[in-house]
Amino acid sequence: MHEIGVLFEVIKSVEKLAKENNVKKIETLVLQIGELSSMIPKYMKSLYPATIEGTILENSKLEIEILPANALCKECNKVFNLVSNKGICPKCEARNWEMLSGKEFYIKEIVCY
Repeated sequence: MHEIGVLFEVIKSVEKLAKENNVKKIETLVLQIGELSSMIPKYMKSLYPATIEGTILENSKLEIEILPANALCKECNKVFNLVSNKGICPKCEARNWEMLSGKEFYIKEIVCY
């Protein structure tokens, strides 16, 4: 479960940014996680309270936005969702594609008081 280590690093980054900008309290942290990322959103949410204890983020909310795993079919140029189409182009049924998105992990937004 590497999510806890990643969360601790995210918290460190947010605290550094907050200090640089004289922010005293964070209300909400918004993360974007790709559909095929190695981060599991439900684990991130359940571990969040423990990782923010005693930090500037204590009592803040964690919001997670899932970014779709999209691919471009190299045979017919159709953009499609890899997960819902099980890696097969819905237009030409090819399995020859290039991933466009889905493995991202971003801090999207830090909402301050």
